[in-house]
Amino acid sequence: MATKSFSLNTEPHVASVGETDLLFQPEVMGDEFMDALGELRDVQKAASGVDLEDLQTLDPDALRAASRALRGFLAQLMLPESAALFTSLEVIADGARVATYQDREEAQQHADGIAGAKVQDALRLPDRVLVELMEWVTELYGGGADKRPPTSSSASAPRSRTGGRRGMGVSPSKASTPAAGR
Repeated sequence: MATKSFSLNTEPHVASVGETDLLFQPEVMGDEFMDALGELRDVQKAASGVDLEDLQTLDPDALRAASRALRGFLAQLMLPESAALFTSLEVIADGARVATYQDREEAQQHADGIAGAKVQDALRLPDRVLVELMEWVTELYGGGADKRPPTSSSASAPRSRTGGRRGMGVSPSKASTPAAGR
């Protein structure tokens, strides 16, 4: 009887972003990962009317919703403390934080009641970092895009030679220097 041991990660994965460490769950079950990814795709599909080539019709609210969905997806894979930081929104007035929320609508309501106030992410990150985090967690929990099943064409053995004899013609590169044994 053959025995194979499989290890499970028990230590959180750490994404160091600037001076902040975001802790991700050591293991995520496949269905949980796929459910979170499905939710993200649903929101992205709803915001897919955004045409980056036509900046005249750019809807900032749709882009914010897509960014929020990406943060929500990543937060579902984080440990609770990191998730809370990652999804927190701050109401900023006169350059100072007035309040912190988890819900965008509540934060916006509060900001609307204060002249000149705005809502921003507590942990502000460039979009490229959010995309890099998504790629990283997809590789961690989803097996990565570069891992293909052994039956995929890129992992297949080279094509077998066709039947028959090899051609007897002389290759121009070998015409002047015959090789022994060929």
